[in-house]
Amino acid sequence: MSDSTRIDFIYLSEQDMIRAGVTDMAACVDTMEEMFGLLYHGDYRMAGSNNDSHGAMVTFPENSPFPTMPKPTADRRMMAMPAYLGGNFGTAGVKWYGSNIANREKGLPRSILMFTLNDADTGAPLAHMSANLLSAYRTGAVPGVGARHLARKDSRVIGLLGPGVMGKTAVAAFIAVCPHIDTIKVKGRGQRSLDNFLTWVQETYPQIKQVEIVDTLEAVVRGSDIVTYCSSGEVGDPATYPLVKREWVKPGAFLAMPALCNIDQGMEQSDVRKVLDNTGLYHAWFDEVPKPAHRCVPIIGVRFMDMVAEGQLQAEQLEDIGKIVAGEAPGRQNDSEIIIMSVGGMPVEDVAWGTVLYRNALEKGIGVKLNLWESPVLS
Repeated sequence: MSDSTRIDFIYLSEQDMIRAGVTDMAACVDTMEEMFGLLYHGDYRMAGSNNDSHGAMVTFPENSPFPTMPKPTADRRMMAMPAYLGGNFGTAGVKWYGSNIANREKGLPRSILMFTLNDADTGAPLAHMSANLLSAYRTGAVPGVGARHLARKDSRVIGLLGPGVMGKTAVAAFIAVCPHIDTIKVKGRGQRSLDNFLTWVQETYPQIKQVEIVDTLEAVVRGSDIVTYCSSGEVGDPATYPLVKREWVKPGAFLAMPALCNIDQGMEQSDVRKVLDNTGLYHAWFDEVPKPAHRCVPIIGVRFMDMVAEGQLQAEQLEDIGKIVAGEAPGRQNDSEIIIMSVGGMPVEDVAWGTVLYRNALEKGIGVKLNLWESPVLS
C-alpha cells in the first residue's frame, strides 16, 4: 500500500489550541499584519464573484410550515467562511459556525465554531480545530493592527462598549501595541459580564491602573484615545445601533469598530479619516444585500458604502488598512486627526492564524492524529 495516498490530519481541541499559542495576542497581531500585506498585493482568495465575500450564510424564515425548523431569533445563523491565503501561509481553509444568542441560557457561547485547514494543492485536510478562541483572537488582533498604525503612540485611555469576548480581545490587542495604556472606561449590559471583565483585567493586565464603569456612550467616547464598540444587538434599524457623535470624540482619537455602529453627521465629514479592513469585502457585502445596506450589515464600513452610493462620500476617501500596512499609504499623520476603522472580519484571518497554530502544534506534538484513509475506496 502506497504511503502517498494515506491522509492523516490533526484534531486540536480548545485546550490544544491554547497550548499551541492561540491566546498569544502579540503574535496574532503580527500575523494579521502580515496577512493584510498579502491582501493588499492580491495574494489571497475568498468566496463570491469578486473573491472578497465574507462567506455563505444560511438564514431562517419568520414563518415556516416545518415545526422543527429553527426560528430567526437574534444572532441565529449558520455560516461557512472559506479562503485561500498565499505568501508564507500557502494554505486554504473554512470556518463553519452556528450562532444563536439563546445559547447563553444553556451556558454556551453565542457562536460555536470549528475551523478546517487544508492543503491548498490537493484540498486534503491538515487540521480540524476548535475555533472559538481562534476567531476571537484574530478578530481582536485586527483593531490592534489598526492601532499600531493609526492610534497615537502615547494613547492611555481605552473606551469600550461591550465587555464580552470581542471586547476583551480588542483590549488585549490595544495593550499589545500601545504600551502606555493604563485606563479603561467600559459600558456593559449586565453586572455579571462587567464583573467578569474587571476580574480578567486585574488578573491579566496589572499595568491597568483604573477601570471605570460608565453608563452612556458619550462617557465611553469622551476623553478616550482609543474607542471600540464590541456589543451585539438586533440588526435592521441603524437608528438603534450604538452611535458615535463628533462632539464626543477627542482630537487624535482612533476608533476601531468590529460590531454594530452608527455615526452622526459630524463624523461623516471628510476630515475624519475612514479606513476599511478590506475594501473588496465591503463591495461584496454591498452587492449581496438590499439597500441601504447598513440595515442588513451593521458594520460602519457598510454605512460608508451607502454614503458613497448616496453621493455623500467619494470612493477614494475610503482608505484600506492593507495599503497602509504595505507602506503605500500614510498611517497617522499628526496628533490631532480623528480616524475611524471598520472591522468586518474575514476568513483569510482564520486561515492565517490557523496556519500558524497548526505549525506550532506540529512542532510541539500537540493534538490528536486522525486518519482519513490509508487509500481511498473511490479514486
